This record gives sequence, C-alpha cells and structure tokens, in this order.
Amino acid sequence: MDEPVYLTGQFLLAMPAMEDPRFSHAVIAMCAHGPDGAVGVGVGQLYPALHFHDLLAQFGIDPGECENAPVHVGGPVEPRRGFVLHSLDWGGQDTLDVAGRWALSSTLDVLRAIASGKGPSRWLIALGHAGWGSGQLEGELTRPGWVTVKGDDALLFGIATGERWARGFAGAGIDPRLLVGSVGRA
Repeated sequence: MDEPVYLTGQFLLAMPAMEDPRFSHAVIAMCAHGPDGAVGVGVGQLYPALHFHDLLAQFGIDPGECENAPVHVGGPVEPRRGFVLHSLDWGGQDTLDVAGRWALSSTLDVLRAIASGKGPSRWLIALGHAGWGSGQLEGELTRPGWVTVKGDDALLFGIATGERWARGFAGAGIDPRLLVGSVGRA
C-alpha cells in the first residue's frame, strides 16, 4: 500500500468545477494534514468591511501603529475564531510551525504582539478555517475540485489576495483561463 501524501505547508486551489460554492476560487493554506484529518486557512477572499483594528477593538487591544489590514475569510468552520498566518520570525503560546514555511497562531498573544510592533514581520488575519475529517480530504482529492500547489510563502505574503488563485495556478504551470467549470461523465 502506498504511503499517504500529506499536504501540510502546501496550498489547495479550487477548480472552477468545485461543487461547493463556499469554495469558489478558494486558496487554502494547508496548516495540518495527517491520518486524523486536515486543517487549512482560506487566504483567497476578504471580508468586505472587516479589518484588523475592528478585531483588536473587540478584545480591548490598542492598535498602536500597526497596519489596519483586511481580514480573510478563513473558511466555514468556526467562522468566529481568529487565525494568524505569519512568518517564522515570531512564536508564541501554541504557535504551530507549518512545515518550516510559515506559522499559525490563534491566541491573543499574537494580536498583542502585532499591535505593539513586536510580532511577526509578515502576517495575515483570517476568521474561520476549512477542516476535513480522517480520510475526507484524500477522498476529495480523487475527484475533480482541488489542485495542490507548492507551499510558497511569497504566494501567502507577497501577492495581493485577489491575485492568489490565478498566480497559484500560474506557478504550477496551469493557465486558469483554460480551466472549465464543468466535468464530463462517461
């Protein structure tokens, strides 16, 4: 039997044929994937009227001089829970190193560190995440819907949110304009 391939530190890009409208043009940064399931954070879509300072205000944290960055739609699971994907130059309480490519933090210490100017040098904020139970993602990957691409922190931190989906495909040598929105049945 073949060893399973785990996607921690890679990206999932939704194909136009994706049947679930919540994942239309999705870009998911995979943060954990193993025999018990998988967790990723969406980085391809923003909440239109929600910014970092709004979240800080909810927790009574002074934003100081930090950027009032937009907040990403992280996924449909736990949509009120916050996640910070960030560079590896900062670590705090319960920070998860994601395959040596980036880190994931979800506790208030990272918000306080960013607001005080002592946090990671690169970061983005998301509410919610995408999650799969044991074997669920592996099953989805056998059907049309997702393409996996290399985990590249430039895609995460160096490319505008609205460009990540197309740039992810381009980086894999795929022209997304040639992808079709339906699949055939034999």
